[in-house]
Amino acid sequence: MSLGLDTHVSLGGPTLAQQRRLVTSIPGPRSQQLLARKAAAVAAGVGHTVPIQAVAAGGGVVVDADGNSLIDLGSGIAVTTVGNAHPTVAAAIAAQAAQFTHTCFMISPYEGYVAVAEALNRLTPGDFDKRSALFNSGAEAVENAVKIARKFTGRQAVVAFDHAYHGRTNLTMGLTAKSMPYKSGFGPFAAEIYRAPMSYPYRDGLSGAEAASRAISLMEKQIGADNLAAVIIEPIQGEGGFIVPAEGFLPAVVDWCRANGVVFIADEVQSGFGRTGVMFASETFGIVPDLITTAKGIAGGMPLAGVTGRADIMDAAHTGGLGGTYGGNPVACAAALAAIEAFETEGLLARATEIGDLLRSRLTALQASDPRIGDVRGQGAMMAMEFADPATKAPDAALTAAVAKAAIAEGVIVLTCGTYGNVIRFLPPLTIPDDLLHEGLDIVAAALAAH
Repeated sequence: MSLGLDTHVSLGGPTLAQQRRLVTSIPGPRSQQLLARKAAAVAAGVGHTVPIQAVAAGGGVVVDADGNSLIDLGSGIAVTTVGNAHPTVAAAIAAQAAQFTHTCFMISPYEGYVAVAEALNRLTPGDFDKRSALFNSGAEAVENAVKIARKFTGRQAVVAFDHAYHGRTNLTMGLTAKSMPYKSGFGPFAAEIYRAPMSYPYRDGLSGAEAASRAISLMEKQIGADNLAAVIIEPIQGEGGFIVPAEGFLPAVVDWCRANGVVFIADEVQSGFGRTGVMFASETFGIVPDLITTAKGIAGGMPLAGVTGRADIMDAAHTGGLGGTYGGNPVACAAALAAIEAFETEGLLARATEIGDLLRSRLTALQASDPRIGDVRGQGAMMAMEFADPATKAPDAALTAAVAKAAIAEGVIVLTCGTYGNVIRFLPPLTIPDDLLHEGLDIVAAALAAH
């Protein structure tokens, strides 16, 4: 079986041919065999979007066991931002694994953890003294950020927003807005979690100031600032539909938090690490969070997450109050340092902006020809289009699912999202060549035209 190892990827990754290639239908016979084994061995609650057996990935493609090469417009949900199997990241992983794979940082500290913390303190918004703590997943980071905020303030209540997604642990399920598939049947959830209305320009028609006033009024009247430990929000929402709040919304919420001693937490698990054309989406809105959570793109595909923030807040937790057996694993830290080097030396932030310009141009042109695309939104290489009835704005989840399924069948990996299941999101790796990105969008456009 050939994997197409004949054309070099220009910006890192394995030397995979950067082309869409369908040798079989999707799924092919070898992929079908693995899916049958999955059904027999893996819990039914663990689903999958693309019915293939992945065997290689790099640049802008994922290759399956049948030799099919699919255009990757998902990056493993915004994880392989620097490119899958980026050579610097892969070399760092191999070198660290040959030295030691684990000691537990809480038992025997090592430099990699400290170096990642130093990098996070340097890269995140704000020129004040900072501290960081490392964990394994975005949900862990969010959960620990809430713990830290509660400890610092001595308060318990936490506000999340409509359409939010913050994870699948018990506390973070409570913060997450959407019931299916994330929460249904898994309660009861943690107490003292409240929900405020999000700024959603396409659907609420409010200015940023108006949307902020609405949210702040709810927090003041239904919770009370004196009871509130933290407000947590994704600067650009992810699973909820890539919702970009109206100008002025986030600064107004931050100002209210500062005036009332409430910790403002920016969940940048999906929007962080270069995805939007800046290191963190908070920068786009001119806000400086008290705490910021990171994961996904931080380590080029290795499991790592962090909480970074003001030193006085981060240091509020007592010694031993933060940690975990695998948090800040040395191999993952080595990968993160290599990924951060790639962001800072390979022009990837500028590349994210270029990709964003290309995506916006193509998607708005498509919107002009198809009124079922109600909204095109996003920032950098984090863009989306929302499908809705042109007359009523009623969400069209059926069309969304049909377009995504058709695109995947033609060898283009796309992901859906949104509270109403009516959004297709685009999260290409920053190593994708322009011609491949255009081809992937051509396939999506053809799928839409066919439905």
